[in-house]
Amino acid sequence: MTSDPTIPPVQAPAPAPRPARAVRPGPAPARESLDAAERMGRAELEALQLERLRRTLRRAYDNVAHYRRAFDEAGVVPEDCRSLADLARFPFTTKADLRENYPFGMFAVPMSEVRRLHASSGTTGRPTVVGYTEDDLSVWAGLMARSIRAAGGRPGHKVHVSYGYGLFTGGLGAHYGAERAGCTVIPASGGMTARQVQLIQDFRPEVIMVTPSYMLTLLDEFERQGVDPRTSSLELGVFGAEPWTEEMRREIEERAGLHAVDIYGLSEVMGPGVAQECVEAKDGLHIWEDHFYPEVVDPITGEVLPDGEEGELVFTSLTKQALPVVRYRTRDLTRLLPGTARPAFRRMEKVTGRCDDMIILRGVNVFPTQVEEILLRVPGVAPHFQIRLARRGRMDHMTVRVEARPGTGPEQREAAAAAIARGVKDGVGVTVDVDVVDPETLERSVGKIRRVVDERGR
Repeated sequence: MTSDPTIPPVQAPAPAPRPARAVRPGPAPARESLDAAERMGRAELEALQLERLRRTLRRAYDNVAHYRRAFDEAGVVPEDCRSLADLARFPFTTKADLRENYPFGMFAVPMSEVRRLHASSGTTGRPTVVGYTEDDLSVWAGLMARSIRAAGGRPGHKVHVSYGYGLFTGGLGAHYGAERAGCTVIPASGGMTARQVQLIQDFRPEVIMVTPSYMLTLLDEFERQGVDPRTSSLELGVFGAEPWTEEMRREIEERAGLHAVDIYGLSEVMGPGVAQECVEAKDGLHIWEDHFYPEVVDPITGEVLPDGEEGELVFTSLTKQALPVVRYRTRDLTRLLPGTARPAFRRMEKVTGRCDDMIILRGVNVFPTQVEEILLRVPGVAPHFQIRLARRGRMDHMTVRVEARPGTGPEQREAAAAAIARGVKDGVGVTVDVDVVDPETLERSVGKIRRVVDERGR
């Protein structure tokens, strides 16, 4: 879909635009700065994976009652894993398994060896609780440092961390990783947006680590204050904790004049730093396969799919002590590709949706990222949106609520709503209502907006 020429562009309350910095791949790190695993060949890496995989299966079987029962029911024991392909014989782990064993039933070490606990938000039931030994925390910090280096961060850089701190893994994961990488950390956390913009201007960090949606909020605040964000010190943004599109990358890079790269992780597997996009390529996220073994499976049958086919991402931890996970179903949709900037490590494509985020509306599959791509092409609205599902009579109905950019008038909002509805109809194939609301109207949590609100069961 192209922008509707009948909608006049909205001028943000900012200085006259200046030429944006050229957005291009960033510099690669010197080979000697890579760690030993990053310099491995594929055969050497796979030998290490098998050794660590067999050790993990034994640890899980011997120390976690859930895994002993699950392996026994599947008719397998750790010694049945004689090759990496044999992992497919072992049962999956799901978020429900972690919740059923709440809080510490999935731990493989006594609590006396656990040095930190994190947990999910638990908004839909019991949270998932994860634990870390001292060695787990050291490995995590090391992998985050590796990720920051791959993203373009260097010793001496100042890193502004806007991920939430606390039980959420984002803030502390980024914090200790940046310190391990030799950077100076600014632990801003989330919220107090105006103050964060002031800190960026005063402390002049080179790197920001934050959710992409909150980065857009920060850019809006720069412009609200009359400051062109391209004049800031920021050179690099490491964005994760939610799916985001190439369209959003382009908007962030253009408006902020920095390199925008993706980071991936999830609490149940470790936290951020499971996979990282390299700034010199920006072609997907290299999975740190010396610590996490990836599979992609058919979301319905569970069958392992060959590299290159899209499906649900599954991870087995290879070095975790407190909470080893075997074939954990992430619900994230992606595909595995050969390594490029780090040849031994396979890449995962940018996650563009989740199995449990897929909406089936009147027989049509709809992902929130499809809506986001349309919004990013319509002047006058921000990529801050929420999808609300309701039942009208016997039919399901979808409403897209999207925030207007500051200064967008009533006529422009009406034209933008019509353009979005038309774009969803033409591009996705469903009819929706569109409600353009005031800026900062949609509720946020840890820098993120709840993308889908399903009211059909009420």
